[in-house]
Amino acid sequence: MQSRLTRAKNYLKKPKVIILLILLLASFLWFWFCLPGRLFNSPTSYVIDDEHGQLLGASIANDGQWHFPYDADVPDKFKQCIMAFEDKRFEHHIGVDVLALARAIRQNLRSKHVISGGSTITMQVIRLATKHKRTFWNKLSEIFMALRLEITLSKQEILALYASNAPFGTNVIGLDAASWRYFGRSPDKLSWGEMAAMAVLPNSPSLVHPGKNRLILARKRNELLDRLYKSHVIDSTTARLAKLEPVPDQPMALPNLAPHLLQRFKDDHQKNPQVLTRITTSIKSTLQQQVNRILERHHEVLKDNDINNIAAVVLDVETGAALAYTGNISHREDPEMESDVDVVNAPRSPGSTLKPLLYASILHDGLILPNSLIPDIPTQIAGYHPENFDLGYDGAVPASKALARSLNVPAVKMLQQFKYERFYDFLQKVGITTLKQPADHYGLSLILGGGENTLWELSGAYADMARVLNHYNKTAKYNTADYHSPVYAYQPAKESHPEKNGLLDAGSIYYTLQAMEEVMRPGEEMVWQQFSSTQRIAWKTGTSYGFRDGWAIGITPRYVVGVWVGNTDGEGRPGLTGINTAAPILFEIFRLLPVSHEWFPMPMGEMVKIKVCHESGFRAGEFCDKTDDMWVPRTCLKAPVCPWHQLVHLDATGKWQVTGDCQAPSAMITKNWFVLPPSMEYYYKTKNYQYHVLPPFRPDCALTEKTNPMEVIYPKEGAKVYVPLEIDGTRGRMICNAAHRQPGMKIFWHLDEKYIGETTDFHQMALNPAVGEHRLTLVDANGNTVHVDFEILDK
Repeated sequence: MQSRLTRAKNYLKKPKVIILLILLLASFLWFWFCLPGRLFNSPTSYVIDDEHGQLLGASIANDGQWHFPYDADVPDKFKQCIMAFEDKRFEHHIGVDVLALARAIRQNLRSKHVISGGSTITMQVIRLATKHKRTFWNKLSEIFMALRLEITLSKQEILALYASNAPFGTNVIGLDAASWRYFGRSPDKLSWGEMAAMAVLPNSPSLVHPGKNRLILARKRNELLDRLYKSHVIDSTTARLAKLEPVPDQPMALPNLAPHLLQRFKDDHQKNPQVLTRITTSIKSTLQQQVNRILERHHEVLKDNDINNIAAVVLDVETGAALAYTGNISHREDPEMESDVDVVNAPRSPGSTLKPLLYASILHDGLILPNSLIPDIPTQIAGYHPENFDLGYDGAVPASKALARSLNVPAVKMLQQFKYERFYDFLQKVGITTLKQPADHYGLSLILGGGENTLWELSGAYADMARVLNHYNKTAKYNTADYHSPVYAYQPAKESHPEKNGLLDAGSIYYTLQAMEEVMRPGEEMVWQQFSSTQRIAWKTGTSYGFRDGWAIGITPRYVVGVWVGNTDGEGRPGLTGINTAAPILFEIFRLLPVSHEWFPMPMGEMVKIKVCHESGFRAGEFCDKTDDMWVPRTCLKAPVCPWHQLVHLDATGKWQVTGDCQAPSAMITKNWFVLPPSMEYYYKTKNYQYHVLPPFRPDCALTEKTNPMEVIYPKEGAKVYVPLEIDGTRGRMICNAAHRQPGMKIFWHLDEKYIGETTDFHQMALNPAVGEHRLTLVDANGNTVHVDFEILDK
């Protein structure tokens, strides 16, 4: 035994043996590592599919080829056809078919030139990957690499590689791209005749050159159909009918249902490269086509007013996934339309669309109740002078009505109370990323479209509110995962992090949606409520400064629809408002969606019942006579009590206020009175007939009045005013306004201590002050005085 081991060791030490072992090891290492880490590195087309895997659109690859990414699913028809045509023993050999090679060698020797290669499908995959020329040594290399590939991959995977990378004529690579280019549908929907034509193309891809070789292609296809019949793959009837089908001619245009989403996917992929350039989106193909048609139909009307662009998105509330994504109308033939711009993801001035988020925030903070009166009077804050769309004022308006009517001045008043810095932070927390400047850059104008937002993020923020309310009503808890950006492909649910308190409480969201539901629908007034088939929708419109952008976003418990209308170049047009242009599209899209009569239930776990002043909408104070029992968000318990009811003493006639100095207490009538400040009262009483002006003090008691019955409406203290120049170059006039509680009272106006005039009842005065600082002084007939300091700017 020992001698045998010794002889073996000596034998292995021989130089020839050592060289042979090294060669064997090197050969084995070459064989094992002969395949590259990735067989195919050619660029592929960007492809988007709908939720069911049907093609929505595709772009040509960077190398000019229509080449869809690898697809592991190979239709059985193609498998049967390609095996019958190329490699009938594919499922049984180990990568090399010895019988086929022998036959090829015999045929080539007889004809004295190459007429058959004897390559298996596996070997063809290697040749497609390496792009080897047909030489003996390359063929030998392909054999070994094919053997190695069979060790690594299954037969199905090898067939999928072949189907995804074989040439199919012109600039088409892969079965998937070929079936769409030549037949206009996916491979799994091809007939036997169509699939047989596909199977013969990789062997002779030039046969589909438009207008040429169609007879040769038909003959080869028919020969393959005969083979399939003889192999009992198909019956005679199927074979006969398949031969009657036409062969491919001119390549077809691919579906182009969501071109802007395709470009967005392409941009996102380039920022965060993934392995595949194909994605199954959450888009519903039928809905997408319907939305496209609606936008095109409205575009035909709007373009007569030179309004060229429309965008719309439909989101699923539960997942935040896009069900339809139309970034613009599609008119590439007309460059002036700029229809390539994806407006869904383009920052634009949002107009009033942020107001619901502010309303929910201020309720959540407990600063007001849902119907608290908010001042609606001429306002100037640090040089900022907001105005309502109709240029009118109500004096005071319930917060919910201010939201429903989209009044600008009350919105600015609420933001001033909430603080624009806090609102700026809140917007960032709900996923708004387009506010690139610090909060001070936007100031109070943030609520009226002073910043920029995208339709994508705004619709997502609205969906967040609906999702929070839905989930709270199911679980009585909040979840940080409920706030997330929209997506265009379904993603795994984020890890749940239940919380006791949310970014917005469910009660505040509920009242926000209630107020949004009260907005009057275009062309319907309130008649829509009489039809049981009509969907309940909470919605909001927005119009940017200069009539450049029209917005409409609507919410139901299941869906959010967002619409934008305007011009991508920012040109404003008369009548370009959210209510006139975007809202009709919004409701037409909602009519495409399943009608659900379920609405957001009141989140009772977050509500408390309190007494609310009927007139002011604040928590009832001691002087509020008429109160309502109302369910309000729990956070509203810290809201202030009614500030505008006070106890007043009247004489026996009820026409005069009196005091103990001029009237015996026993002869007084004591009443609780709803009293607004003079500037609010001035406008409020014209819109609210039930409002009763506080009686004046009886002449013998007038001097005891503690509050000033007079107030300057404009300008406000510290205002900086620019008075524009007239056509003739002279400085224009500044219109000043004041209010007095007592009807018929005279007011004497003074500018810089100089008398300039008097007014009665309608207190308005046109002034022409020079550039610089000034003091306006008003004195009424009773001697009440008010001063306002302001500055006139040169430019």
